[in-house]
Formats: sequence, C-alpha cells, structure tokens
Amino acid sequence: MNKGEYVDNGPMINAYPDSMGGTLGHIVAVLQKAQFEKTFQSFYILPSIYHSDLDRGFSVIDYGINEEIADQDSLQKLKDMGLDLKLDFILNHASVLSPQFQDLLKKGEDSVYRDFFINWNQFWEGHGTMTKEGYIMPDAELIKDMFFRKPGLPILMVSFPDGRQVPYWNTFYQEIRPEAEQKYLGQMDLNIKSPLVWDFYEDTLKTLAGYGAKIVRLDAFAYAPKEPGAKNFLNEPGTWELLERVQQLADRYRLKLLPEIHAGYDEKIYDKLSRKGYMVYDFFLPGLIIDALESGSGAILMAWAEEIKDKKIRTVNMLGCHDGIPLLDLKGLIPEERIQALIDTIVQRGGYVKDLHGRQKVYYQVNATYYSALGEDNDKMLLARALQLFMPGKPQIWYLDLFAGRNDHEAVEKAGAGGHKEINRTNLTMGQIEERLQEQVVTKQLAMLRFRNTFPAFGYNAEFTIECTGEKMQIVWKNQGCMAVLDADLKEYSFRMRGINDKGQEAFLI
Repeated sequence: MNKGEYVDNGPMINAYPDSMGGTLGHIVAVLQKAQFEKTFQSFYILPSIYHSDLDRGFSVIDYGINEEIADQDSLQKLKDMGLDLKLDFILNHASVLSPQFQDLLKKGEDSVYRDFFINWNQFWEGHGTMTKEGYIMPDAELIKDMFFRKPGLPILMVSFPDGRQVPYWNTFYQEIRPEAEQKYLGQMDLNIKSPLVWDFYEDTLKTLAGYGAKIVRLDAFAYAPKEPGAKNFLNEPGTWELLERVQQLADRYRLKLLPEIHAGYDEKIYDKLSRKGYMVYDFFLPGLIIDALESGSGAILMAWAEEIKDKKIRTVNMLGCHDGIPLLDLKGLIPEERIQALIDTIVQRGGYVKDLHGRQKVYYQVNATYYSALGEDNDKMLLARALQLFMPGKPQIWYLDLFAGRNDHEAVEKAGAGGHKEINRTNLTMGQIEERLQEQVVTKQLAMLRFRNTFPAFGYNAEFTIECTGEKMQIVWKNQGCMAVLDADLKEYSFRMRGINDKGQEAFLI
C-alpha cells in the first residue's frame, strides 16, 4: 500500500491480539482480505500483546511480545501493509510479576529496585500515625481529596526476606495467596521520583517505537504523580510536569502521546490537554451519538463538532472500545437527567452499570456492546458509524462494533465478580468472521471506512462545516478540490454519504 493514498487522520482498528481468530497472525490474515483493502491506516493493539498477567493486558510484566498470541513476523507484516500502530504504555503501575518487583521480594532492602515502587511508610513519614498493623494512617486532612479505586487504603503489605511486612502503594488490583511461599497478584504503583523509573520509561518508549508505534496511549497516567496533601488523581502541576517530561522522551522516538483520562465535560480537562499540544480522546462522542439517535436531535452533537474545529482539538474518537461506554463524561455537556436516561436505556437493552466500590455515579462507564446499546438495530448502527466517520478526529473502530457484536452475557457470568467488561470483549473465530462478512451491516461499514481512509476531502486541516435543523443533519468536508457530504435523518435512521472528486464527479455514494 502507498501511504500517500491516505488522509492524515485515517481510521484505526482496535482489538486485542487474540480478538479475531485467536492470534495476531489471524488478524493479519483478516486485514489482508479483499474486503479490508485500504480500510485502515492504523491498528491499536491492546496490551495483552505484552507479557502480562491480569486485566487482559493492563497488568504488564514486561513489554516483550507475548509469543503465545503475537510475534515479530506479524508486526512486520502490519508494517508492510502500511499500518502504523497505537500501543499502550502503563505509566502508573507494573505487575507484581515484573522483574523489578520480584527482585524486591527476593532481596528486600538490598534490591536495587527498593525505590522503584512507592514505600507507603516512607511516602507518609511525618504525615500520619503508625498503626499496629505496621502502616502509617495519613492525617485525615491530607487524604480528604484523594480518590481511592477500591475500599480502604491503597496498600499491599509485602513480605521482605528479613520477615518484615512493608506496605507499598497499590492503587489497582491486588490479591495475596497464603501458600507455602507467599504469592501475590496485583499492580504496584511506580515511584516517578526514582531515576530507575525514568530509565524504564525511556526504554519502554524505545521498545514501542521499535514495534512500529506512532501513537502511544498513556494508560492511568493521571494516578502517577503523588504528593502528601495533593490529589492522587490529576494533581496539578504534577500531572502536567509528568506529561511534559514523558513527551521529551517520546520526542526522541517520534512518538505522539495520547493521554487517557476520563473527566466530566465541565472540568475542561480535554481542552487543557489540547492546549498543551496533546492529542485527546473524544470520550463524549459515543454518548452524544446515542443521545442524538434516541432524541432525534443533533444540536448538541453539532455544538461539540464545532468546538473541536474552532479550538483545533486533535481527537481520537470512537463508538465502542475495550472499556464501557463513557456516559458520565457528558456531565456539563447535556443535562444530567438525559445522561441518566441514556444509562437507563442501555441497561434496559442488557447493559451493566458498576458503581465504584458502592459510590453511586462515581463509575463513569456503562458496559455494553455499541450495537446492543443501539437496540441491535442495523440502521442505527450504520448511521452511528457514518456520524463517527464524519466527525472531526481520527476514528478508532472497535472490532466488535465492526462485526455488529451483541452483548455477551455468558462471558460476564463466566468471568464472575468484576467481569462486567467481558460483555464487549468476545473473541471471534475465523468462521464467525467469514459469516459476518456476508452481512450488510458489516460490508457497508467497510465501504464507508475505505472511503474515509482514502478520499482526499478529509484531514485534520480540511474545511469542515456542520448544520442541523431538527432531525436533519448535514456534515461537509472539503479539501484538495474534493468534497465529502453526509446527509442524515436522526429520526428515520437514514443517511446518504457522497464523495465528489476534484473534477466535480460523484466518486462515492452509499
């Protein structure tokens, strides 16, 4: 493929390396099919491509390739196909099985990595009271603004070789198995004040660039900067200082950073990130499109599109993804009663809401496939995709949306407690993919993606206009003498997509 054929913000497929057929090699084979020719510019491969142990990849042991489901040959084939990569870098934490933590367990205070992770008592020394359990209880005023992801303090008591129990900061998952030799599961927070952590950061970015990454998604980065008395999520200025320093490392390897952060629209974090020069996730679009289709009005969707263009915000947008549909991000953009109505609608259609350790409306996602969230209506799914492809930004395409995947309640039940996200992570066999490639809801999406990826009218710097009157919406892109037009009816769930080339001829119609 000739990279010159593609616009600068072409579509990006998003999948686990074992999502389509069982291995990354199978995904390569799918993308080499005639139906997928020229449909994608990029591929966001989720982090189970690395050596990991929990959370389907997000608990990284090390950033080597997991040879059970991926290999260097498949990565090379993706490069040969002209696909650049978006890969994850988990800044805040590493698995307890990481070589650094295992060295700490083995050597204790003699480990070179003793400061690689955050010793809780050293962090809070002078700022609290020692408990009989051996950890410091911080002064109440110093933790009142902290947000803990699970009940209690974020501590894992670690057994040192000398028999001491030493508390380490553990924001996310943990499990202790009292076996003959004590075993741990979990994700340990990294100490960004340690020079060894910054050496690790640079080495990781260099590794990802070597795999073919052009974009690096910074997962959970806003939890990394910590100071007594400051917020442990998005503290300022610590968050921005961290990002700037990571960006300096990324610049050495020509990597674009995509910081992942959820916050209500009214907090304007997306705007702050953009003004600092970063790409941002459009976490508002999934809910706005559902709202537009349910209400028959695109007024708020239009206002958001115009804000993106007026402020020149470079977004990566999506419908579904490996997480849930982020509806509470809409706070401040649409009335809260409409947000609740959207949540209720998706739950009625088989989705799940999981509040964060019992705190209502803290958890910002509703778990469902996008197709099921739309009532498993093919016309709605196609119109949602058309709207996404015509919105400003680089469209990210969840593989299960592409194949009109339905809520997988069986997978949720099988996963047990905390398995709600499995509703939208179904692995497809090659046979299932072949069957679904015969369905119009799939073939039309592929045709639209090919148009979006190759037609010159699109681009970050193209001319963009959007109009909405009641349920009627028109979006127009103009660039290089070409024009792309989407006419949509939000009540009838119908649309017409056209491409006019630089000779004034109709080059595409669907």
